[in-house]
Amino acid sequence: MLLSFSSFLQNPFSKSPNKNLNPRPPNSHQILHFDTNGDEPTYQTERGLRFETEGAFFRHESATGRDLGVLSASLYKRSKQQLRVLDAMCGCGVRSLRYLTEAEADFVVANDANDFHRRVILSNLKNIDRGSGENKRWVVTHYDANRILSECYLNSDFYDLIDVDSFGSDSSFLRTVFNAIKRGGLLYLTSTDGYSSGGHRPYNSLASYGAYIRPMPFANEIGLRMVIGGAVREASAQGDHVTPLFSYYSYHGPVFRVMLSVNRGTLPDNKDYGFVSYCNGCGNSQSYSFEELGQMSCPCSNTTGSRSLVVSGPMWIGPLHDATHLTEMLNLAEQWGWVGNCTGIDLEKLLLRMLDESDPRLPSGYIKLDEVASRAKVNSPPLKAMMSAIHKEGYAASRSHIASNAVKTNCPMMDCIRIAKEIQGC
Repeated sequence: MLLSFSSFLQNPFSKSPNKNLNPRPPNSHQILHFDTNGDEPTYQTERGLRFETEGAFFRHESATGRDLGVLSASLYKRSKQQLRVLDAMCGCGVRSLRYLTEAEADFVVANDANDFHRRVILSNLKNIDRGSGENKRWVVTHYDANRILSECYLNSDFYDLIDVDSFGSDSSFLRTVFNAIKRGGLLYLTSTDGYSSGGHRPYNSLASYGAYIRPMPFANEIGLRMVIGGAVREASAQGDHVTPLFSYYSYHGPVFRVMLSVNRGTLPDNKDYGFVSYCNGCGNSQSYSFEELGQMSCPCSNTTGSRSLVVSGPMWIGPLHDATHLTEMLNLAEQWGWVGNCTGIDLEKLLLRMLDESDPRLPSGYIKLDEVASRAKVNSPPLKAMMSAIHKEGYAASRSHIASNAVKTNCPMMDCIRIAKEIQGC
C-alpha cells in the first residue's frame, strides 16, 4: 500500500524492517569544537550552529562540503524564490539544519533509514519552528532512500534539491532520484569509494556507475568524473540531462561530492561523455568520444591500441565546474563573511582554484610535477615557474584543487618534460 505525503508527517517511522546501515548567522566564522559535560550529550558547532551527533555518522572534516551545498541551495532559493529539500540520508541532521537556517529552505525532509537517530535529529531541529499544514517547515522520516524517493514520485511530491550523502559506491538510488526531483533542480551526490576510482575494483565501478575504471595517476579526479558519468547515464535513460555546477574532492574518506543541475532533454553535446586514456609509456593522457572507439593511440606509438595505453570509461569528460555558478558562490560567501578579511581562507582558495579549473580548454586529468621530474630525470620544478612557462607557450594551465603539486593543462607530457628540463637548466 502506498503512503501519501501526509503519512510522512503523521507517522515518520517505516514499517519495513529494512535499515540502510550502510546551522546561525550566515556571517559567522567557521568554528568546530566539542563540548561535553558529564553525562550530557556531546555538542559540536558549525558556522555558529550548535548540534549533537550521539552515535550518528558525522565528520567535521566534511564541513566544507556542507558549506558548498548551502551556498548552492541559497543561490537557488534567491533565483527561484522557493526551496524544498529532501535530505535523503541525513545522519544527525546537520545538513538539514543548515539548509533550513542558512539557505532559508521553505521545507526540508530530514530522512534517515535508521530510526535510532530520531531523537538526535529532532533535538537538532527543535529550535526551528516546525510550522503546520501548508506552512510546515520540516519533518523527520525514517525510510530507505529508494523507498522515500519512490513515494515522492508516486505522490507527485517533487523537490528542488535532493542531497544524497551515501557511503561507498552505493548508487542504487540514482534511478529513483530523478523521479523525485524538479526539472531545473539540484542534485547533490556523494561517493566515498576510493578503491573504484583508483581502478582497483573495475567491475564494481562498472556496476555502480557504468564505467570500467583502470588505475591512473589522476585517480581522484577520475572518481568525480565517474560519479557524474553515472548520473548522466541514468538521467539520459529518463529523458533528462545533468551538468555539474561544481565537483569537490576531499582526501578524508576519500569523499567525492558533485552538485548537478537537472534539466529536461538530452545532453546538448555528447562530446562531454566518453573515455579517458593514459599511456604508461610516455605519461600522455587524452579524452575520446564514442565515435573514436577503435582509434585510440598514443603519440609515442605508431600503432593503434598500444599495450602501454590504459583506457577508462565511459564517464564525464567535460568541465568539472560551472564558472558562473562558482563566481556567484564566491560572491555570496563574501557577503556572508565566510571569505575575505583573513577569514575562510581555505574556502576562498578552494573556490578560486575551482574557478581556474573551469577553463573549458583544460582536459580531463592533471599532471603531477613529481611524475614530470621523474620522467625528465631532474628535480621537481617549482609549481609557479612551471605554470608560467606553460602559459608562455600558449597552453592553458591551472592548479588542481585535488592534488597540491599538480597542474591541469592541455600541454602534452613531452612538452612538460622539456619545460621542466629548461627550468632546471638542463
